[in-house]
Amino acid sequence: MEGHKSVNIAHAGSVTNYETAVFAGGCFWQFEPYFEDLTGVLSVSTGYTGGHTENPTYNEVSSGGTGHLESLEVRFNPSQISYEKLLQVFWHSIDPTTADGQFDNRGPQYHTAVFYNSKEQEAAAEASRDALAASGKFDKPIVTEIAAATEFYMAEEEHQDYYKKNKFLYKLNQYMSGRDSFLNSTWGSNRKEEAANQEASRKDFNKAERLKALTTLQYNVTQNGADERPFENEYWDNQQEGIYIDIVSGEPLFSSKDKFDAGTGWPSFTQPLDKDHVVLKEKGGFFSKSTQVRSRDADSFLGDLFHDGPEPTGLRYCINSAALAFIPKDKLEEKGYGDYAAQFKEQ
Repeated sequence: MEGHKSVNIAHAGSVTNYETAVFAGGCFWQFEPYFEDLTGVLSVSTGYTGGHTENPTYNEVSSGGTGHLESLEVRFNPSQISYEKLLQVFWHSIDPTTADGQFDNRGPQYHTAVFYNSKEQEAAAEASRDALAASGKFDKPIVTEIAAATEFYMAEEEHQDYYKKNKFLYKLNQYMSGRDSFLNSTWGSNRKEEAANQEASRKDFNKAERLKALTTLQYNVTQNGADERPFENEYWDNQQEGIYIDIVSGEPLFSSKDKFDAGTGWPSFTQPLDKDHVVLKEKGGFFSKSTQVRSRDADSFLGDLFHDGPEPTGLRYCINSAALAFIPKDKLEEKGYGDYAAQFKEQ
């Protein structure tokens, strides 16, 4: 499989970088609109993937005999919208606990799946699935498949943008399927705004100036990928309640609520505070691979991700203190992070 890479699309003399995400969420007529209007999404195509026949038709896939799933191919600009954000939209658009279809569409062709195009996408998809399972949002197990992407076959023209070409039939189909009522009851009436929210406005910061203010250790960690010494760093044993932010950009990364003592001498967390601000990248060669944890806005090296953490996620985000700044809970409002104060209020 090819590594994670961006591809260039030329539009009227300009060049746009894009990456590709592939999702199966049941009937693609119903599923396609959730991704269409997201800032950073360049195109959404309906099609078929995951099966064992070449060039399948809609009728062949609908019969359930080709092994293909009705799917979407989403091309997106990673500088405008993250793959992690697309995963959020995906989970907010399906019922991940049903193995025999989606809503009123039953059969293997309507199973849900994330088809990853790189190790980075695989790690992000698995982390988001594990976080969803640990959230307690669903009483049943998550059965959505996560698998390597294979050939994606474009659906026939009449199945592209079906919701635009057949507005009445689309609305009737959507209503009768029960999808929207299920999603609203699961996520709330504002679930579309929450899930399909455009990429959060990034903090305005001058990276060059911020780098000048770093210590030698902070610079070597965040910019050169160095690790600080265990048990000799600022936050490995910090017991205060609050949040940890990127030392360069100030973007919120981790919460003391998710911090635990892994015995390694570095701050360890079971999950990010805001997944949109954390990027996972596979590094290393054939014999030695690791998953780097980086901040999205500043692209700071933070640490590494391991799969030996405690419940509820089973993950261990092993982070360098030098990449972080700590905001105590009683300073969150003052420092502009008031949105995160509620989690520290006494129940």
